[in-house]
Amino acid sequence: MKPAPFEYHAPRSVEDAVAILAEVAAEGGRVLAGGQSLAPAMAFRLARPAHLVDINRIDGLGRIAVGNAALTIGATARHAAFHAPVAAGPLGALLSAVVRHIAHYPIRVRGTFCGSLAHADPASEWCLVAATLDAEIAARSTAGPRRIPAGAFFEWAMTTALADDELVVAADLPLLPDDARWGFCEFSRRAGDYALAMALAVYRLRDGAMDEPRIGLGGVEARPRRLAAAEAELRGRPPGAAAFAAAAKAAAAQADPMEDNQAGAVYRRELAEVMVRRALERAAR
Repeated sequence: MKPAPFEYHAPRSVEDAVAILAEVAAEGGRVLAGGQSLAPAMAFRLARPAHLVDINRIDGLGRIAVGNAALTIGATARHAAFHAPVAAGPLGALLSAVVRHIAHYPIRVRGTFCGSLAHADPASEWCLVAATLDAEIAARSTAGPRRIPAGAFFEWAMTTALADDELVVAADLPLLPDDARWGFCEFSRRAGDYALAMALAVYRLRDGAMDEPRIGLGGVEARPRRLAAAEAELRGRPPGAAAFAAAAKAAAAQADPMEDNQAGAVYRRELAEVMVRRALERAAR
């Protein structure tokens, strides 16, 4: 299997990259970072970009840095970088736990965090993290920079708010407070397979009650998102089986499950309830 013919570009700066994208966007230009999704699609000729813009030679795009309020993840930062905590406190621990669910180690060595966001697979663990934590995606084009909230970035399966001539240069994840509790749960048929359902739960415990709850659902719908109805069931209540069950049922009721050859809508709805409950139970440990 070989890809269809394409023209290869290897810019050495973000400015050069967005200038090339502006020229080739109308002809089907695509950005290459890790290539762990794009390259197989090209090999099967499911994707036929006329131009490939390889950003791996751009200095600084692999940077991961902790700021005052956010963790900034550059466009070529690899999944494997998160095996060890990249930030102190709950956020670093969360990312280190989640990354182990992404495919297999050889893919994590090459694939990128921001590439996962741009690809927008509904089963992407990083897309779920970004949506749940209200990340911001930094994009650039010849028109200048643009920041896109994760809630607006993921529009549908494999579809984002990025314009054809825009390049994702970084993603900012808000740092979690030291007292934040989190739990992640994913279901797939085999280790390394795409998730049929996954949930991320985050909350703070104040005076014995849950505060600032966040419940994110991925793999079930065509895009990852926070579930307000489930969060409302937790706010102000002590953590425990009753609150967790109520939130899980609310999540299942609010979900709009996909139907495909991997799982039906009814099954995914049931998985959504179980994943949310288990994520909350893990957060309470």
